[in-house]
Amino acid sequence: MTVTATTSASRPATARSTTGAVAVTSALVLLVAVLAVVDLTQGTAAVGTAEVWKALTGHAGPGDASVVLASRLPRAGAGILVGVCLGTAGAALQAVSRNVLAAPDTLAVNAGSYLALGLLAATGASVPFFASSGIAFTGGLLAAAVVLGLSGPGAGSVRLVLAGSALALGIGSVTDALLLLFPERTEGLYQWNHGSIGQNGPDGVAQLAPLALLGLIGLLLLARRLDALALGDDAARGLGVPVRGTRVTVVVLAALLSAAAVSLAGPIGFVGLCAPALVRPLARRHRAFVRSRTNIPLAGLVGAALVLGSDVLLRAAVIAESAVAVPTGAVTSVVGAGFLVVMALRVRDAGGAVAPDRLRIPSRAAFLATLVVLVTALVGVTIAAVLLGDAKLLVGDVVNRAQGRAGQTVTFVLDTRVPRVLAALFAGAALALAGTLVQAVTRNPLAEPGVLGVSGGAALGAVLVVTTVPAAGSWGVAGAAFAGASATALLVFGLAARGGFQHTRLVLVGVGVSAGTSAFTSLFIVLTDPFNATKALTWLSGSTYGRTLPDVLPLAVVLVAGTAVATARRKELDLVSLDEDTPRLLGLRLARGRLGFLVVSVLLSATAVAAAGAIGFVGFVAPHAARALVGRRHVRVLPVAMLLGAALVGVADLLGRAVIAPAQLGAGLMTAVVGTPYFLHLLIRSRRQGPEPTAGPGTGRQWPRSRLKT
Repeated sequence: MTVTATTSASRPATARSTTGAVAVTSALVLLVAVLAVVDLTQGTAAVGTAEVWKALTGHAGPGDASVVLASRLPRAGAGILVGVCLGTAGAALQAVSRNVLAAPDTLAVNAGSYLALGLLAATGASVPFFASSGIAFTGGLLAAAVVLGLSGPGAGSVRLVLAGSALALGIGSVTDALLLLFPERTEGLYQWNHGSIGQNGPDGVAQLAPLALLGLIGLLLLARRLDALALGDDAARGLGVPVRGTRVTVVVLAALLSAAAVSLAGPIGFVGLCAPALVRPLARRHRAFVRSRTNIPLAGLVGAALVLGSDVLLRAAVIAESAVAVPTGAVTSVVGAGFLVVMALRVRDAGGAVAPDRLRIPSRAAFLATLVVLVTALVGVTIAAVLLGDAKLLVGDVVNRAQGRAGQTVTFVLDTRVPRVLAALFAGAALALAGTLVQAVTRNPLAEPGVLGVSGGAALGAVLVVTTVPAAGSWGVAGAAFAGASATALLVFGLAARGGFQHTRLVLVGVGVSAGTSAFTSLFIVLTDPFNATKALTWLSGSTYGRTLPDVLPLAVVLVAGTAVATARRKELDLVSLDEDTPRLLGLRLARGRLGFLVVSVLLSATAVAAAGAIGFVGFVAPHAARALVGRRHVRVLPVAMLLGAALVGVADLLGRAVIAPAQLGAGLMTAVVGTPYFLHLLIRSRRQGPEPTAGPGTGRQWPRSRLKT
């Protein structure tokens, strides 16, 4: 009797859930249809709802029919197709990795596709549209495989996001180098990289729609296996599911969907992250959406609504002539960055993102020998940087210049080159010191100042001045960079202050804010003329071009002050980097100490970015390498990290100026090329780790046992 009553009672609840799910799905379909109709009526031509209807029914004039059928209808179709592809890909990647922050963006799929197409454009080869989609698919799949392989299934949020962000930064740096080296061949690629659903005809949508349908069907066929994977690998194996094969197949299908979207409209940011996040609350209210066979298509519908809604919002808020130049992806990236920050605030801190460095205490003699070697290497780098470049000098030329007996050519070369060398060396030391402070505070050896959004804020401020005030001098650009970095740091610290600046929340909030600043930076660059865009890209690549001694002076002052503070508080740094309890037991106010060190790191990073542009990975590589050489005591780590940072940026700046002279590459591009492999090496070493932070209550998928059948 009891069993029968329970079963009978569950049937009405199941029926109500199914009815609610059907109502939600119908409402989403209607929303997408309404947004598509509104999108059809927006544009530079005066074509309203009546003209659209006539064009669709074949009764419009030639002009209106051409606008609707050749431009607006393909644009709306591309918006729907791209949204469905990215939404379903994001839901599948989150299911297979069991991580709510997995998406084509955080797994570097978009960055990989962008690099593949950038390489194709740089070669000057002309291939059919469908073949370029295959190339984009290959690049995105390789990038996703690297990130998932390094982070592992079920990896914590911090590890996954840091792995994807770092790989995307390295890949993006290589692509930016291609844009700067081959500006004519890659013309328009930068604008394309930020995603626009505008189409020149229906051919692209027609060619990629079957590919997207194939990927969606493949994911639906694997839905039961995905449901089993949600229980864990061991439980899935017990149910007869081939875990490795299922995971590889799902990643391939998700990369296929992402590549289709990228080929059609460029990388539309964060749709794959936001769509599944919006579906999860619906799944908690309607149990029918818990299963993958309904969850994944619903995420596709939400993705379509997000893309079309962003395009409608953009064209409603911006005048039609300007809206044409603004990529839809810039809007979705801003929205997605906000989603990432909100999700980061719900993350629970679990003590660390990666395994701590292996404890080793070298002897004093080894430490002194390391210092001597590094100082010697830095002196050699400095001499080489002064002598080499587009014009090669001799040591005698430098001596003659110091004595006032050099010729006009030598004087000009040294007067322009020495400030660049000093800017590179000081910026490297400042970023290394800032990275040491950030890694100590967050207790995360894979963190760097860039994850706090400081570099992104500085870049946004500088690009804003470069693109709107072309005549602005170096002091104006530096001031704008410092203001942007300070504002971004205040925002990140304010959002992460709850709970005493816990490192998990701090890192994820910083990544989200950095993504937002990157979207706004891209927006300003795209809206300017090609000359300013190239100028901004050059600055963002970490160029020291045009630096003078007055430009270097503020960086030198802040570097000296920051070094003094860090040295005086070195024991406090040791305590903060240990754990949560030890500093409190010794009477240290942990939140206050963290905030103080973070403020110093912001000052160092902002002045470094203002003096030498956006240079990544130095704040990550130098502190970690220093700890590997001399142990974890900051009395030793600080000088070694600063020497390593200065040498690394000095070498990067030298190579960028000398290898392909007279053309140049920014130091930031070179450090990214060096830093990305080192980062991947560290991730491989740190695969064996303890529990990682997970998303807060309600963000995961809960599977009722009574409904799990195979």
